[in-house]
Amino acid sequence: MLSPLNTSLRERLARALEIPRVLRRVVRARESSLVVLALIIGVLAGVGVVAMSDATNVLHWLFFDIPWKNRLSAEEFVDPRLAVAVPTIGGLIFGFALLLVSRWRPQREVDPIEANALHGGRMSLRGSFNVVLQTIWSCGVGASVGLEAGYTQLGGGMASRLGQAFRLRRGDLRILVGCGAAAAIAGAFGAPLAGAFYGFELVVGTYSVASLAPVGIAALTGYLVVRALDPASLGIETIYVSKVIASDLALAAAVGLAAAAVGIVVMRGVGLSEPLLAKLHIKQYLRPALGGLLVGLMALVTPHVLGSGHGAIHIAAMVDQPIRVVAIMFVLKCAASIVSLGSGFRGGLFFTSLLIGALGGRLFANLVTLAWPALGLDPHIYAIIGMGALSASVIGAPLTMTFIALETTGDFWLTAAVLIAVIVSTQVTREIFGYSFATWRFHLRGETIRSAADIGWIRELTVRRMMRTDVRTVASHTTVGRFRLVFPLGSTAQVVVVDEHRRYAGMALVAEAHASELDPALPIKNILHYADAALLPTMTVKEAVIAFDKAEAEALAVIESVETRRVVGLLSETYTLRRYSDELELQRQSLVGD
Repeated sequence: MLSPLNTSLRERLARALEIPRVLRRVVRARESSLVVLALIIGVLAGVGVVAMSDATNVLHWLFFDIPWKNRLSAEEFVDPRLAVAVPTIGGLIFGFALLLVSRWRPQREVDPIEANALHGGRMSLRGSFNVVLQTIWSCGVGASVGLEAGYTQLGGGMASRLGQAFRLRRGDLRILVGCGAAAAIAGAFGAPLAGAFYGFELVVGTYSVASLAPVGIAALTGYLVVRALDPASLGIETIYVSKVIASDLALAAAVGLAAAAVGIVVMRGVGLSEPLLAKLHIKQYLRPALGGLLVGLMALVTPHVLGSGHGAIHIAAMVDQPIRVVAIMFVLKCAASIVSLGSGFRGGLFFTSLLIGALGGRLFANLVTLAWPALGLDPHIYAIIGMGALSASVIGAPLTMTFIALETTGDFWLTAAVLIAVIVSTQVTREIFGYSFATWRFHLRGETIRSAADIGWIRELTVRRMMRTDVRTVASHTTVGRFRLVFPLGSTAQVVVVDEHRRYAGMALVAEAHASELDPALPIKNILHYADAALLPTMTVKEAVIAFDKAEAEALAVIESVETRRVVGLLSETYTLRRYSDELELQRQSLVGD
């Protein structure tokens, strides 16, 4: 617990670092100010990408004894003792570190997609640094995870913190978080267009005129900063020999189907790993060590399974390998990714899916050529098509992968083939599986997020915020005659009725109580409605609308809890629908930039 002195120092520091009100007002009033903030975020995210990449390289150099700046996943040979020992011991250290960190920060960290979907773009910068360190260590000790999770977490976290400092509106803060992720991906892949569309598709959740300038500027800035600080390209280096022809465009659809199947298997595998380890009664802090051991054993067969796979995506060198070697790499890289993420290592599937997809595309080309030699498929081309198709299935960003293909090859016909494969892969994955990797992991935690589209406002617009609290009630033993005197026709439409213990008993309709055929001596409890239907203060507006529809009621009482049934408010269906409609209109205006 912090002492009063420490608390006072923190408060004074926070006030000293607070953005002046005048500057905040200027930034909130002008759209161009958001572009300036996006430029700053692009610089910070670019620096963060280079720092993370260098930190990972340092760990690879120290732990695996490989030359400085060499990519671990691109190494043809790694000392077998180190290949097994480093991931295992690194996983053990990682597991115990997570155990200690959970006592310091027991809450789960929010990533940019979840932040924009549920929290209006609000992220913890401290929590983001925590995720970044976990990702660097995971990749640094050889786990088959992608650094992009750390890149986007750092970019999004810094953007969110800056936006909160300026007290940006919800929509602007969400865009700024998208800027941070876009800048990070643009710098990591050397592809500003792909980075921008990563921000649109995955983090902002949609494209709009209002978000075009800031996201585009951030992506371009992130790309330029990384190029200035690290001339050695972090992007995907690809060359190919032949040109794309009509048959390649047709076969690209088949690659898309195969990629969707592999993507679904990998994502399912990650989801099944955790419950499987739980059934084996392996303590959570020991699981990364077991995952590291399994990955290390796979590395004895091929060291390309170690690390994110970013360095192994030099397709020109990779496709020269014999088909048997490529097939082994393909299977083991899939298994290593499933084991690494399923056992608790921190990272993403984007980088690894690029390598798996490239290997799968190479296999596809060779197998088809074996069956129909006359086609003479170029494995270089199909490696790029497979790379885009599988990554689109896993991350759920078809345009991002299409632009990566365009920016790394400069070939429009090859990009057209990638687009066909990406469309098929994405559509099949959505139809059969319904999730990308990020949203699938949310689903496993019980969330219903399908994208970064803002649904947080629905959860924030609760019955508690909409209900009337000045509710008049009447006792259930009150007679109809007395009720008529207290509530004459036209005074209100319905009245909440409570029992002798002040618990909710139902609703009495005023018009029905004034019916001439009713005996004035009859207790009002004999004509109650909706005794089993009531709202809770924590219900969202969507849940309230469903409750009104199910009860076929124009208004419902709000009770404190199911146990106490104490009446705390009243809410009408008309007002609920009006508030829902107003919020939807505000969301529409933010999307189109009105």
